[in-house]
Amino acid sequence: MPTFDIVSEVDRQEVTNAVDQAMREVGNRYDFRGTDTEIKFSDDEISIESDSPGRVEAAVEVLKTRLVRRNVDVKAVSGGEIKPVGGARSKAVFTLNQGIESEAAKRLSKEIRDLKMKVQVQIQGDQLRVSGKKRDDLQEVISAVKQMNLDYPVQFSNFRD
Repeated sequence: MPTFDIVSEVDRQEVTNAVDQAMREVGNRYDFRGTDTEIKFSDDEISIESDSPGRVEAAVEVLKTRLVRRNVDVKAVSGGEIKPVGGARSKAVFTLNQGIESEAAKRLSKEIRDLKMKVQVQIQGDQLRVSGKKRDDLQEVISAVKQMNLDYPVQFSNFRD
């Protein structure tokens, strides 16, 4: 029976490369001179710190453009509320979203079942497994999921015939 998995993963190496490129650009740009702006990536967090909220917003835009250029979906990064830190500095912290949360998995599973196709959907931890008798049904499910407006990026992996 053909199956495939719906997962939400982020390539950490691409995120690291995007953060490095953004930090290099921030270091070279004239409007960031003397602002002591920092972009750090550790574990599943990206933190941006600068001497004013406006500089933090500009650094966030630089980071987002670098993520897009490295083919990392911006939906995979959440948070980023700018907060004052001490000493007239501001900071924004973003988290990487890995995996599909259980509530989101339940909603996606229900939406796939509402398509009225002959497929079964199983929630397996932070991913969904879709199985059916026909390969064409699975391909239609993939195209339908791509059309859905989800709050998180999805990839399709482990397609087996």
